[in-house]
Amino acid sequence: MSDQIMEGEHDKFLTSQEFQDIKAAAYDNLLTRIEELGAEFGRWSRTAIQQFVNLDVDGFVRLRRIPLNENEVRLIADALTKELAGLGPLEDLLGDPEVEDILINGYNDVFVSRHGMLQRETLRFTDNNHLLRIVRRILAPLGRRLDESNPMVDARLPDGGRLNVVIEPLAVDGPMVSIRKFRKDPLKPSDLQELGTFNDDLFTLLESAVKARCNILVSGGTSSGKTSLLNALAFFLPENERVVTVEDTAELSLNHPHVVRLESRVGSFEGTGVVTIRDLIRNSLRMRPDRIIVGEVRGAEVLEMLQAMNTGHDGSMATIHANSPRECLHRIEMLAGFAGFQGSESSLRRQIAGAIDFIVQIGRLSNGRRRIVSVTEVTGVGDNIITTQELYRHESYLSPEGEEKDRWVSLGIQPHTPKLQRRRQNPSTALPPQGRY
Repeated sequence: MSDQIMEGEHDKFLTSQEFQDIKAAAYDNLLTRIEELGAEFGRWSRTAIQQFVNLDVDGFVRLRRIPLNENEVRLIADALTKELAGLGPLEDLLGDPEVEDILINGYNDVFVSRHGMLQRETLRFTDNNHLLRIVRRILAPLGRRLDESNPMVDARLPDGGRLNVVIEPLAVDGPMVSIRKFRKDPLKPSDLQELGTFNDDLFTLLESAVKARCNILVSGGTSSGKTSLLNALAFFLPENERVVTVEDTAELSLNHPHVVRLESRVGSFEGTGVVTIRDLIRNSLRMRPDRIIVGEVRGAEVLEMLQAMNTGHDGSMATIHANSPRECLHRIEMLAGFAGFQGSESSLRRQIAGAIDFIVQIGRLSNGRRRIVSVTEVTGVGDNIITTQELYRHESYLSPEGEEKDRWVSLGIQPHTPKLQRRRQNPSTALPPQGRY
């Protein structure tokens, strides 16, 4: 009980204006000392900086006769060490494996996503200048500039995460920072199965579809788990195949021995040197790929992707933002139209139907859990409409104990594609042994 009281007092102090004011004054005092040390400070280790800060803060508090107890002095010293040697208030969040997204709406408004659920954090920055200083420290090793002439930045972090920042004058209420974190060890299919993303039947179907070189689109909304599912599907790829990944910001981390990773380039400040996903897909066709995986289809690259899937690069995969399989097909048509597709509507639909075998719809439920909500096969074109058949549909139900459970309802239809002919001939395909992936 006493530990809970002490923890509550810590949180109360950390979120107080008093903490921010004392930390700011101690920080200014530290900067004066660091200027006196000159280049020597830059050679110090994290441990040496921690010791230096502890001594300096202790002396600063005693000299100013600031009424703080020992624990409060330690909290200020720890915060200043992170400020000088790390990423300030962001350091603990970036190191927390449960944190998926960090969303900052100005210096005193921080939200964090854990297990698919957003919650407000108690931490805050001193002011918007403090927040910008930390963000620029993250961007400095990446060679990216953030100022009034370049007020939007989208960058890939060294650990594979993604950082997006918008500042004034585009952001009205201070810097808007979005950080998407990714696991260092990608989730395996068995991990997703244990988490309840899909069941045994879907495991078997997805494994069969990937190994039979079916073209798969993973469709879903923001933060629904599209990239994690795509990473998991890569565990089913044969090791003797060459896989080329094409992304706007490299996020995929495929567990495969032969992966060529390509990332688009935004170009210089003058607008030169731009390399789009469309350029990369077109070039990847000359790199002898067995499969092409597009991180996210969002623009003109949809035409190159469809052509690749229709010209011998079976087994390719991609993700796309859409709320349902039918909306996914509509979005592909719309993107192809924006990209300047020259043929008729019927020829475009035939090309789409010929390219895509399965649409795997994944969603984030109201409780934050990620679930495959539908597996739909694209079967062809009829009456100038792309025809589909849903193979599995997710349903939630309450157990007798009142607990929310998941089930996937099979509609009793076997896949139509010739690539899965063996599955049709033997519908009771044995389940993979536990721990295989």
